[in-house]
Amino acid sequence: MSSRQDIKVACVGAGYFSQFHYESWSRMPGAIPVASCNRDIEKARATGLPAYQDLAQMLETEEPDLLDIILPPIAQAEAIQTALRCGLKWMICQKPFCQSLDEAQDMVAKAQAADATVVVHENFRFQPWYRAIKIAIAQGQIGTPLQATFRLRPGDGQGPRAYLERQPYFQEMPRFLVHETAVHWVDTFRFLFGAPSAVYADLRKINPAIAGEDAGYILLDHPNGLKAMFDGNRCVDHSAENLRQTMGEALIEGTEGTLSLYGDGSVAWRGFGKREQQQILPATTHSGFGGDCVHALQNHVISGLLTGTSLENTAPDYLDVIRIEEAIYRSDAEGRKITLETP
Repeated sequence: MSSRQDIKVACVGAGYFSQFHYESWSRMPGAIPVASCNRDIEKARATGLPAYQDLAQMLETEEPDLLDIILPPIAQAEAIQTALRCGLKWMICQKPFCQSLDEAQDMVAKAQAADATVVVHENFRFQPWYRAIKIAIAQGQIGTPLQATFRLRPGDGQGPRAYLERQPYFQEMPRFLVHETAVHWVDTFRFLFGAPSAVYADLRKINPAIAGEDAGYILLDHPNGLKAMFDGNRCVDHSAENLRQTMGEALIEGTEGTLSLYGDGSVAWRGFGKREQQQILPATTHSGFGGDCVHALQNHVISGLLTGTSLENTAPDYLDVIRIEEAIYRSDAEGRKITLETP
């Protein structure tokens, strides 16, 4: 689609995280939110949009250009297939994308057969601090990047009521830290450093109240000798007024300097051999989620629809993230480094 008219957007899902989607659509140039669908229709009505309980009925009645699927993995495949049967050609689908690699591949094949485009709502790479880090690396500010570390420390995973107030299904996920959370940084590391060639993982469960793992180390081998470490633990915190703003802290170290990401969203650069830091991105002033990354991603998709610019994280491309996730779990189970297939 390259027409200049506004894009009609319908949404399915009205759970906790959907609030960021709906708020973003309400102020999106080039887009008009037209309806909301949810199995609890009162939640759909609470969005202020025309409300539906049946997805097919909403799509047939409203005839949107784009469907925003804001559902957990268990419900995504059915929503995608319903949209395809209704002739929809454009979708955004929340992550984690589908319940397994096989299911994700099946949805990609069905979408491609229908000449439909699905973009995975993987928004962390759209956070302003990672965009600033990407530019700084490209400009050579740290020379040749050698090491990268992200320390996930949201501090929300302790006790029997962990996650219940916000996203209670977290407690029941058999695969949690990697499948739900670390995939953000698998994708972000790909964005910053290129596709990894190998992975090693050591995962564990700390909180007995949940089904899946909630802590662990993931080491990825990226091009040109760069090693990236995801050091995740949802039971401990970091120094930040809003622990969910960045969800942790990062260091990207190179031959000519170091980039530091702090919990307030600021990024600082220190030259090699120097003690002083220079701020290259101030702390975020956005009070919502992740430096307004939901809006940045949705705006990216609308821009692609209206102008034909290339899209990041289309579902076929995102299959590589799921393949890396599978390798991470395999590495942990087998206690060894796993070499990844070349995409």
